[in-house]
Amino acid sequence: MDKASVSGAILAIAGIVAGLLIEGGSVGQILQPTAALIVFGGTLGAVLLQFPLTTVLAAFRSLASLFVAPPREHDAQLIQLLAAFANKARRNGMVSLDTDLQSIEDPFLQQTLMLAVDGTEPAELRKIMRVSLDSMTEDEEHLPAVFESAGGFSPTIGILGAVLGLIQVMQHLDNINEVGRGIAVAFVATIYGVGIANLFFLPFAGKMRMRIRNAHRRREMMLEGVISILEGINPRMLEIKLAGFLDDASREQKERAA
Repeated sequence: MDKASVSGAILAIAGIVAGLLIEGGSVGQILQPTAALIVFGGTLGAVLLQFPLTTVLAAFRSLASLFVAPPREHDAQLIQLLAAFANKARRNGMVSLDTDLQSIEDPFLQQTLMLAVDGTEPAELRKIMRVSLDSMTEDEEHLPAVFESAGGFSPTIGILGAVLGLIQVMQHLDNINEVGRGIAVAFVATIYGVGIANLFFLPFAGKMRMRIRNAHRRREMMLEGVISILEGINPRMLEIKLAGFLDDASREQKERAA
């Protein structure tokens, strides 16, 4: 579990609700189905107009991963794996790594190592996998863009909901009950639009972009490691070289493990 994501979401909601209760309000005052329908329905519709359905679905499916912390030791384990491959390649040749291909779970590393085993030149291997890396990163960048767009649309649609609520107020000035209902929808729609943008959509996009950058760095490390093995680098030098890709926390984790 990603403690930062979970605690951040809880703290954001709890802080707002607590402030409402301290001022003498109640949660029921901000639970307005009409306002929610306007803001959530309008935002989703606008996002679907901008992005393909497959991209939107993939973006929402990826939300679950934001609340799961990626293990920091994975990068250190990757360096150890590549160093083991380098040792084996120096002893038995690059072709000997063919037996290890099926045990590799990461498709990018598996494809890179497969091309190296097949005798691809280092420069050509870098060129081929760089195209694949850039394509994968570009596809992944569409996912946070969905939430960034939603974060831009929802406040405006919230204002639209407020205007609709005020229109209802103007049409029922002779009925105080309808006036109160219209004003409630107007203000709550604005709260929904601004709140969901700044508490969820935009933070989701920011954390997703951070995860994408980390994944891109990890693939860069894989590519550089396999090319270095293909060039016959010393395994110890390979470990030192790839350690440069680690952040401070991962580097400390690796040093403790060593």
